[in-house]
Amino acid sequence: MCHVCGCDSHDTHEHVHADGTRHRHAHAGEHVHLEARILAKNDGLAARNRAWLGERKVVALNLMGAPGCGKTSLLERSIRDLRGSAPVLVLEGDQATANDAERVRAAGAAVVQINTGTGCHLDASMVAKGLVELDPPAGALVVIENVGNLVCPALFDLGETRRVVVLSVTEGDDKPLKYPHMFRAADLVILSKTDLLPHVEFDPQRAARHARELNPAVEVIELSARSGAGLPAWYAWLQKDSLTAVSGPSSVQSTPAGSKLSLA
Repeated sequence: MCHVCGCDSHDTHEHVHADGTRHRHAHAGEHVHLEARILAKNDGLAARNRAWLGERKVVALNLMGAPGCGKTSLLERSIRDLRGSAPVLVLEGDQATANDAERVRAAGAAVVQINTGTGCHLDASMVAKGLVELDPPAGALVVIENVGNLVCPALFDLGETRRVVVLSVTEGDDKPLKYPHMFRAADLVILSKTDLLPHVEFDPQRAARHARELNPAVEVIELSARSGAGLPAWYAWLQKDSLTAVSGPSSVQSTPAGSKLSLA
């Protein structure tokens, strides 16, 4: 499990007193040093991934969001709609099963499944191994579907070109405020499942406003993979030259010039 977020409680220990009461001690300093070492190692591997992708003129998207937000459904629809334009390949991250990889493969894309076991996110080492197996051709778009989680994936640079966060209307429109690191790291926020808006209490304008309060430069697109509403804006965003000349999050460096993605 993730040593950085503390979800495995490696940064604490428990004392049991003679009367049976318990209390826990957190070693904050040790945790900070461990976090710094882990992230530094990951960032080095991510830089190598970015250089590898740049040499191949491949664009990579880190697709993040909570479980059930619609990441895989959006991938399936996008793969079918973009067939015959640019090669779309997928690294599929899940704790267990190859269910989503099978869906992606059935939609027509080459896919490599990465199972993290108890891990709550992908890291640069996992992605490096997956990229070698996937072997994307020049000019391809690689979508890295991260493990469903709004916390840990935001901390780990994978070597991606851009970061996309999917937020469904079945979640709260205050999610950007609850998970600020994820939305600060995003280049694009997709508000998904908009066909369900008549049936849920979700204000897209409020969600977009909260996201931009955290990240004024973030773009927001409303869409439904089921109805197709908003998909042209998503495909136009993918086609922009800025995908390959990215300043992006502070940890993401520019890829070499000439790596243009054509989805025309």
